Amino acid sequence: MMKIGVITYENRGSYAASNVVDEDELLENLLQEMGLDFTFEVWSDLSVDWKQYDLLLIKSPWDYFDHYPEFLNWCQKIQNLGIRTLNAMETIIWNSDKWYLKTIQEKGFPIVPTHFLHKGEGVDLGQAFEDFSTEQLILKPTVSGGAKNTLKLHKDDWKNQEDKIRTLLSEEDFMIQPFVEEVATTGEYSYIFFNGKFSHAVLKSPKKGEFRVQHFFGGEIHVISPTPTQLDYLQQLVHEFAKDTLYGRVDGVWIEGVFYLMELELIEPYLFLFTDKKALANYRQALSDRISTAI
Repeated sequence: MMKIGVITYENRGSYAASNVVDEDELLENLLQEMGLDFTFEVWSDLSVDWKQYDLLLIKSPWDYFDHYPEFLNWCQKIQNLGIRTLNAMETIIWNSDKWYLKTIQEKGFPIVPTHFLHKGEGVDLGQAFEDFSTEQLILKPTVSGGAKNTLKLHKDDWKNQEDKIRTLLSEEDFMIQPFVEEVATTGEYSYIFFNGKFSHAVLKSPKKGEFRVQHFFGGEIHVISPTPTQLDYLQQLVHEFAKDTLYGRVDGVWIEGVFYLMELELIEPYLFLFTDKKALANYRQALSDRISTAI
């Protein structure tokens, strides 16, 4: 029987909140029901003998951005061992740094307007407010998750954080974006695809006075359904950049009928499997199809 390693993180459950379900537990129950031979493994655990596994299911390496050089080394090690991963390791590496958004934009798919900054690169934030015609900017690392080191800057008082900003920019690559008012007033849309096919969708709305939509910041989750026109566009995006993936989550906002991509999550997205009766069944079928072809 194929031996499967399910990739999680060191403090498993630390990102969970009372208003969501622990998907590692859901997946554990699902794999048991499927009669599969599997073990949860922490990607950063140096004692793991990875050669024992035929397949690695990348599910929740949610702390990879806190240990990014180590994570890339681990990815390279798995590649060198020739172990198959879902999603593919090439995809995982590409998706781990949000510079990938620039590639997507260059292919003609709108993203939230973004100025990318290399580590240590100087920037005139005062000019950035003018360039984006906005009163508020979002500053966040290109390698991050959970809104880590994400700042919301106001045109009138951003200089109060100038020392902090300068320190952050000296440590890693960043991206500057105009604050998207629709995120605060409506929320951020997430569309989940399995094996390139649409499964289900949610709208993540921030709590009042908050701009971060994550559940651990008090965000709420609402089940939604895309229109045929919306789904057609989203499917094009997935076909172009996530065609051969077990799972993918398309995050963004709709503004006057145009979808602006915020993230294409192909590495460790929360899949909102508890929100729709068909979601878990869709995931199970997609996983079963992938495993059957790998045997």
